[in-house]
Amino acid sequence: MFHHLRQSFLMLLFLTVITGVLYPLAVTGAAKTLFPRKAEGSLEVRDGVVVGSTLIGQAFDDPRYFWGRPSATTPPCNGAASSGSNLGPTNPALKEAVEKRIAALRASDPENPDPIPIDLVTASASGLDPHITPAGALWQVRRIARDRHLAEDVMRKLVDDHVEGRDLGILGEPRVNVLRLNLALDATR
Repeated sequence: MFHHLRQSFLMLLFLTVITGVLYPLAVTGAAKTLFPRKAEGSLEVRDGVVVGSTLIGQAFDDPRYFWGRPSATTPPCNGAASSGSNLGPTNPALKEAVEKRIAALRASDPENPDPIPIDLVTASASGLDPHITPAGALWQVRRIARDRHLAEDVMRKLVDDHVEGRDLGILGEPRVNVLRLNLALDATR
């Protein structure tokens, strides 16, 4: 019996070293070598200060900035609480939340008669999506241009310049990273 316990313990120790130490070190080393920016969290740095990550949505609520998708986490855009709302399309709580978001968007720009893009009123599956659709960004142009005293065509060009295409030309949809767009907006004079 001692022989079996010894073999079991040695196998546990061996697999712990392989899967708990060597494999994670190898994967981390490969990631840092091949994709150093992504392995470090895709952090955006301005003037030596980290201002956010392009992988996790930020909670922008100032009317002078582009707003991202609503977050399903509490507090908003909390990476440690990543999860969707799990509310189905017929759930009254989802309908109520969407109606409140629509009302808030309409109140922020009452002169905008255009339909509000769906991504501005619904959270993504993770609740942390850093992107919105180009339509979602363009819908906000009038409000931001007014608040910043900029021409709407300048704002539209800024959005167009920040549209990211489909991955590999076929995967996903065109999108705009809200953090990068807002950083470029701050650089616009």
